[in-house]
Amino acid sequence: MNVAIYCGSQTGKSSTYMEKAKELGAQLANASIGIVYGGSNVGLMGAVADSALSHNGRVIGIMPEHLQKREIAHLHLTEIHFVDSMHARKKKMIDLSDAFIALPGGCGTLDEYFEVFTWAQIGLHHHPVILYNMNGFYDALIQHFNKMIEEGFIREEQKEILQVATSANDILEILQKVQSIKDK
Repeated sequence: MNVAIYCGSQTGKSSTYMEKAKELGAQLANASIGIVYGGSNVGLMGAVADSALSHNGRVIGIMPEHLQKREIAHLHLTEIHFVDSMHARKKKMIDLSDAFIALPGGCGTLDEYFEVFTWAQIGLHHHPVILYNMNGFYDALIQHFNKMIEEGFIREEQKEILQVATSANDILEILQKVQSIKDK
């Protein structure tokens, strides 16, 4: 199993973000769950990758060539793929992944998260789409999702697409349920 990790190329202001990103990387590696991510060596992205790698995990980076030129590519990954655009990066990450997790991040993180959420809504995949709500980072977004459901812009039955985790253990539980269903 591989999971796509969407997260910031910055570390954020709270040390909690880095600590929990590293914890998630280690726990995924220890559970033999591979990581597919944007391929950077900085911010939360680099922290998740480095932590997984230090625990003998598999980490696949997908990086647009124009970002490689900024010298932020993580060159010590299990695999790294250079693609020609952000669109190609998102598609490749989706194709290689069995679940999607958004850690704290900026607009790019939300762009990636909303794309996989939308694809789940319209039936293009049936994989978990998880918000890792560490330190309450996504509280306002979760409230807004509830407003969209309340106002009839997201159907009530699609509420199950919105999976929220507040710890790495929550994420592993969600992924283990998926894996046990696949194994049947």
